[in-house]
Formats: sequence, structure tokens, C-alpha cells
Amino acid sequence: MSDHVDGMGAILHDGGTAFRVWAPHADHVAVEGDFNGWHGDADPLVSEDNGYWYGNVGHAGPGHEYKFLVRNGDQWLHRVDPYARQVTNSVGNGIIYDPNAFDWQGDDFACPPHHQLVIYETHVGSFVGGAGGAGNLDLVTSKLEYLRDLGINAIELMPLMEFAGDTSWGYNPAHVFAVESAYGGPDGLKAFVKAAHWHGIAVILDVVYNHFGPSDLDLWRFDGWADGDKGGIYFYQDHRSSTPWGDTRPDYGREPVRRYIHDNAFMWLREYHVDGLRFDMTPYMRSVDGTGKDIPQGWDLMRWIAMDVREHFPGRIMIAEDLHGDHAVTSTGDGGAGFHSQWDTHFVHPVRAALTTSDDENRSMEEVADAVSYDYGDAFARVVYTESHDEVANGKARVPEEVDGGNPSGWAAQKRATLGMALVLTSPGIPMVFQGQEFLQDDWFRDDVPLHWPRQEQFRDVVRMVHDLVCLRRDADGDSAGLSGQHTRILQADDDAKVVAFLRSTDDPGDDVVVVANFRTDQVEGYRIGLPAAGPWRVRFNSDAGTYSALFGDHHVDDVDAVDGDHDGLPAHADVTVGPYTVVVFTRA
Repeated sequence: MSDHVDGMGAILHDGGTAFRVWAPHADHVAVEGDFNGWHGDADPLVSEDNGYWYGNVGHAGPGHEYKFLVRNGDQWLHRVDPYARQVTNSVGNGIIYDPNAFDWQGDDFACPPHHQLVIYETHVGSFVGGAGGAGNLDLVTSKLEYLRDLGINAIELMPLMEFAGDTSWGYNPAHVFAVESAYGGPDGLKAFVKAAHWHGIAVILDVVYNHFGPSDLDLWRFDGWADGDKGGIYFYQDHRSSTPWGDTRPDYGREPVRRYIHDNAFMWLREYHVDGLRFDMTPYMRSVDGTGKDIPQGWDLMRWIAMDVREHFPGRIMIAEDLHGDHAVTSTGDGGAGFHSQWDTHFVHPVRAALTTSDDENRSMEEVADAVSYDYGDAFARVVYTESHDEVANGKARVPEEVDGGNPSGWAAQKRATLGMALVLTSPGIPMVFQGQEFLQDDWFRDDVPLHWPRQEQFRDVVRMVHDLVCLRRDADGDSAGLSGQHTRILQADDDAKVVAFLRSTDDPGDDVVVVANFRTDQVEGYRIGLPAAGPWRVRFNSDAGTYSALFGDHHVDDVDAVDGDHDGLPAHADVTVGPYTVVVFTRA
């Protein structure tokens, strides 16, 4: 029909609100809500003869609650709009929402280049506690100045699509187009993004497309049809529906479902101005059991979205949680999924093992060196970290707790946790810090236990260390650009001395940075390392400095004058001293 309005869900226009919904097995569809006294026979929709139903309601407008009434044979089903931008709660009603009403006040923030990003992973509900212990987006906003001063320029929010109840990690989305009402709803997220941008901080959002729900899920048998005990039109109707989180894997082969997920991804980028998306557990999009590629439609859907983002939103970032070290995930070539970066298990697992192993002799420097230098073809095609929501829960704890559960604030815990943070912020990759890691938050992550913010003051010197590392990583003083360069060269992986040394560089020799890490409980003295050129080299960072903790040994490390003479395959060398469980960074003077 010529007077039809394009779009899905509740579409506001000058003549009221148009509604369109996909319900191919329905015999009748109507919309009911505040605007018609919830009378199911007041505003019927008309079949468009392609599985979609459409109607225009002149008296429906923003703020009205509504649902679709779907009849399939003898079944009369009340369904929340799958495209609802706002809901009263996970088991409530949709709310007609105007996506264009928010005043962005000219927000034209550009995501920092990927090689300059430093990500801070955050869970909205537990970052800052509020009334009753639950957090929200306003409370996270109150900490943006703190994150900016720490040097963070990207915050990654764990999923905030409307989920069952008011407390969750977020990986159980019930209504993927709606922002969790307990967090502040759609305007709450937009206000947060605008404020983050004002502080110079990009916003990356976790999205969950490997499954939906499984609870409070109106998509389940949405139009009354299903094959056997399966979930109906939005889900696979065979063994491919099964996931570890429920029998709710979307049917990536159905065009309306593919479009639904594509539309959702682009909504966050377009309407919410977010600067990137992190796809949760992509192995379960590309395979049934999370190991292979036996669901090619899922892989193809990821590529479609990622390549479209590259085309329409250049500069934004697409991150995959794939965790299999598959180079194709971050390849744009034939068969590649097209993500910009992926969480890298090649880094986190061997580095955490080296940090938490109790006996120095059992730390493998070869494994650490391999973790530092692992390459997907681009230095920033991976995200590196020692803590994430997955690494500090489900039976695992924070690094200080893993190091010394009896004294997670003691010398060993502080030294090895900060050794890990220093390695994250000097290794190739996009570095990521998990909430509270900078003040040595201990215990394991829970969605209903807020961070213990008094630790920020208690460990203010460690917070200063993280700040100094972030500034170094971002080349704030103009002498450490090598840390954001493409090139990494391992100089030492010494299992006897327990030392790893590496060179970070750009194509400009003046940017060279040399990092030396000591993984043992004793100071290393007079240790010879290769350097790219003779002459003075300045100590830019020493994690054992007494200014970072009263417990640290403050082993002094001098600037060095490198002399000619091949070592580690480089034309010059110098002898250096490195404190216990310490990272020292040298730059050209």
C-alpha cells in the first residue's frame, strides 16, 4: 500500500503511529494499548501477504503502552513487540518510544583509533551501588570523571538489554531492542553515552546473539507456531536450537531473523551513538557445541553485520568473544568474519598462569613470551587482559585472590597483580581492565555486590600506577609511541632468570620502547638486554617504585647508556637491574 510507512515495530510519523510485526502463522493480529482502552478489536492490522502485518493508528503516540494480540487458531496470544525500544519490565508491556526525541546537543564524538584504545569493562548493576545495592546508568555516569582521570578512553558495558528481573550479568536478554528498565531505560543509556563522549570516553556495548532469554521471552512461539517442542519462528526447529543457556538459538538462516539481529546491531550504533559492539560468545553463533563451524548461517550473519559496520560506521569497533584463536574471526578476506578485534585466550590464560603459579620455577617464560607476541596479522586484532567478568567468577577469583587467598592485599598479591597489569598495558593488542582491577578489588565478581570503592583510596598508589601505565600506553608525553605500534620483537624469554624482554616499535626508530619483566621473587641485577641503538635510554616506568605501594621494595633502576655490540639480535646493549615481580620500561632519551 502506498501509504505504508517503512520500518518495524511502532513507527512514529506525522499521522500517528504505524505498527508492523512479523507473524507468518497468525490468522489475525491487532494492536491494543492505552490509546484504545486495551480493546483487542479496536485496531486490527492487515496482512501484507508476506508474513508481516501492518496498521496505522492515528491516536497512538509516545509514552503509550501497547502489545500485539495474535490469534493462531484457538490460541489468543498477547505479545510484546519484538522491536519495542522500551518496556515497562521484562514481563510487562511495550512503550511507544520516539527514537529521535533525545537531544544529543550536537554530539559528534569519534571513537579513538583502535591502536590508542584502553578499555574498561564495566557491569552497570555492580559498578557503583545504589539504593538497595543495585546500580544504574546514572551511578556509572558519576564515575566518568574518575575514569577519564585514570586515562581510560573506552568503557565496555556488559549487556543491558531488558532481562528477567532487575539483577543479572545481562547475558539473558528477554527484549533485545529495549534498554533494561532498572538501569534507566533508553534515555538513561543515551544520557550516559552523551556524558561519556563529553569526557572523551568511547562506549562499547556487549550484545548477545548466540541465544535469547531463556526466560520472560515473548519471542518464544511468538505467533503460536512451533515444530514439536521447539521455539517457533525466531529459533531453529532442530538440534541447532540447543545452547548451554537454553533451547533458544536464533534461526540465522531465516531472513526476518537475520534482519532482526542486523537491525538491532545497527540501532545501537545509529540511535544510541555507541562506538562499538562486542559480540558475546561467537563460537555458539557459528557452531552447535561451540567448537566448529557447523552453522555457516551464523558465521555469514556475523560477517554481514561486521562488514556493513565497516562500510557505514568507519572508525567504530567490532569485537568478538570467540576465544579459539581463529584468525578468520578478524579477517576481511574470503571466509573471514570481519571483526576488528577479538578477546585473546592466547594472552590471558598463559599470563594468568604465570602470575598465579606459587613456585617461581614453574613459571614458563616461553609461554609468557608467546602470549605477548601472538599475532593475528594486526597488533590490535586482539584484546588483551588478565581479568574479565568470565575470568573472575564461576569458581575463579581476582588475580590478587588467586595469588594469595589468605592475604590478597599483601606483597605477593600486589606485586604479581601489578606485574600482570603492566604486561597488559605494554603488550601488543587493545588493553582491557576489569572494573576495580586498578584498586586491587579482591573476591569474585557478582552482579549484586558493588565494588568496594573505599579501596580506591586505600590503594590510591596502585591506582596511580595504572594511570601512569595508561598514559605511557597512550603516549601522553610523546616518547612511548612504540607501545601503540604494530611491531613486537621478543628479546629474551629466559627461563633461568625468569625474565621476558621485548621491543615495541612503529616504523619510526625514535618511537622504540623496550619492556623488561622479571617473574621471580628476587631482584635481577646486571641483566644484559639488547637495544636498537647505542646511546642514552631513559627509565620511563618501574612498577617496583615505592611511590606505587608502601610494600614495594623501591629497587632503583637507573637510566642506561647502551654501547655498541650485538645482543639479542640488536646492534647495542646495556646491563639493567629489575626488581622482583617487576616491569621496567625504557624509551630513547
